[in-house]
Amino acid sequence: MSTSALTLITITDPHDDRVADYVRLRDVSLRRSLEAEHGLFIAEGEKVIRRALEAGYPPRSFLLAPRWIDSLSDVLGQHPGVPIYVVTEQMAEEITGFHVHRGALGSMRRQSGRAMADLLGLQRLVVCEDIVDHTNVGAILRSAAGMGWDGCLLAPRAADPLYRRAVKVSMGAVFSLPWARIESWADAVPTLRDAGYLTLAMALSDDSRPLPDVARGLAADRKVAILLGTEGGGLSRRWMEQADIVVRIPMGHGIDSLNVAAASAVACYALGPAGRSGVAVG
Repeated sequence: MSTSALTLITITDPHDDRVADYVRLRDVSLRRSLEAEHGLFIAEGEKVIRRALEAGYPPRSFLLAPRWIDSLSDVLGQHPGVPIYVVTEQMAEEITGFHVHRGALGSMRRQSGRAMADLLGLQRLVVCEDIVDHTNVGAILRSAAGMGWDGCLLAPRAADPLYRRAVKVSMGAVFSLPWARIESWADAVPTLRDAGYLTLAMALSDDSRPLPDVARGLAADRKVAILLGTEGGGLSRRWMEQADIVVRIPMGHGIDSLNVAAASAVACYALGPAGRSGVAVG
């Protein structure tokens, strides 16, 4: 679509009420308040904006540096009633509170999410217990999607996958990989087991088994759920005791563990389609 057919609105005042969705995106507490009240999330970068739109999230507005108008003109033209705010790179930084190095932002409307029960028919699930860092949540979703996993469950206190940083780090995987909140933290692991999952707790413990050994023993059609714990304390004692098997990644050079996002990538590969041998045990 020709950019001449688009209605572009130039913004010259960082305090303009029309760009309120984008103000101070760096401040997590303000974002949570704004997102809860208005039901929105921010997509950053051309690729992420496209993936959000393809996933069916309706746009509220776009905030673009001039250099992005041509490349996004096709999707902008599909939403003729949505405001397109044009700003300089410096103005974008004044509005958002950080350097918008990608130069393209979209404010998107949230939609009703999935429930845990909606995902229990899937074969491979990553389960995040109270992982509060948005970057880690985004990276976990990206790894799970990239390694061929089917979905992700998040405990009630885990970070929001639609927070700007999580969306950005996931490279839009939050839109392609099904995810849902767990309704009851206390019953989550028994619910997974009742649904036929082998629950594998990623943790350091005296009875943990090496991840490669567990991976080699899994049948190709076995339903599996990986349980991942918080950045500092790891999995709760309750979830570890409820899990079928506690697994660890063998480490060297005196390092005892990996960051939870890195560990999730290793586990998703080892236990996913590429890493399984297809030899059943038990």
